[in-house]
Amino acid sequence: MINFYYHPTPNPAKVALFLEEAGLAYETFPIDTSKGEQHLPAFRAVNPNGKVPAIVDTEGAGGNAVRVFDSTAILLYLAEKTGRFLGPAEARPELLSWLLFLASGLGPFSGQAVHFQFAAPDGLDYAVNRYRREAERHYQVLNDHLAGRHFILGEQYTIADMSAWGWLDRASRVLKGSGDPLSAYPHLKRLFETVDARPAVARARDVGKEHPFKRITDEETKKALFPSNYPSAH
Repeated sequence: MINFYYHPTPNPAKVALFLEEAGLAYETFPIDTSKGEQHLPAFRAVNPNGKVPAIVDTEGAGGNAVRVFDSTAILLYLAEKTGRFLGPAEARPELLSWLLFLASGLGPFSGQAVHFQFAAPDGLDYAVNRYRREAERHYQVLNDHLAGRHFILGEQYTIADMSAWGWLDRASRVLKGSGDPLSAYPHLKRLFETVDARPAVARARDVGKEHPFKRITDEETKKALFPSNYPSAH
């Protein structure tokens, strides 16, 4: 059984998609990051970094429970555990390269673009420009790579495509004000639409829907999500 610690944001969505694609047995443990539940000791025992997603595989190596945190680490772990969605063995270097491109580039720059356009105080035009333009640059890199390819590794759907889908699903927020945010990146748009049409995506979108996650952004939410912006109480 996979214990899946979840909040409805892009990185947990990637893991939800894998779990649904692979048909793995899992139980969802909602972590309401707007209420600060990611900082509770019980969750920090699963992920010391206090971020979602995280999993505990109750049937890890040797039959022992193991924790895995960070969406890319989880995708790799589950793909290796099941032997699925890894692509051909000879493409392993390419898979790792694109996974880390997404983990260190497209994902975090997209996240910061969203933050500075929607959550930060007004007047930070340099930061808005910096992160949005870098997000656009990462989109272009992946778009160019996809020319002539169905998926990131070519013909096989892999965890790299799942990872890309998680953040491309938020393109309208990353590229605020754009009615069709992926129109300038036709190969990227095709990849997103191809993945988004898979039946497992609809099931992944339903994960956690029954849980009443906090939707209001008040001072409590800001302190929970951006604690480094506030003076330490110690």
